Amino acid sequence: MAKTAMSQLEDQVELIRREAFAAGYAAAMQAVHEIASRPAPAENLPTPTAPARRGRPPRQPQPAPRKAQTRRARADSKPTAKRLERGSNARFVMEVLRALAPQVVRPADIRAALQRDKGVSLAFTSIRHALGQLEARKAVEQDGNGGWRTA
Repeated sequence: MAKTAMSQLEDQVELIRREAFAAGYAAAMQAVHEIASRPAPAENLPTPTAPARRGRPPRQPQPAPRKAQTRRARADSKPTAKRLERGSNARFVMEVLRALAPQVVRPADIRAALQRDKGVSLAFTSIRHALGQLEARKAVEQDGNGGWRTA
């Protein structure tokens, strides 16, 4: 008997909660509808000459590019670096290892030699990858202390 009374009370509370939620939701939607149907105030309307506040600014007409201007701009700017061909990092590393042949060379020494002698700046990961490729070809071998030498 007590369980039945308790479950009836819970059902009534749930019903009241749902009705209250539905009434509140309806009132909120009515307020949103009223606000959305009002015209915008005159001072807030954007003018055609004023830039938009959000999004992209209005596009400005651009003059057509001229061939002479692009030629001159290319000639005045510094030359762009050419992209090295595939496998050049491994070739650079191998040249350094051959130049320092009898001794064991660490990646930091390889990097310093490349910067000093060839003017090439390689990241340590690129040097390590090149050494891995050369090791797979059995062109170089690693000693136990982190140094490399030609095989």
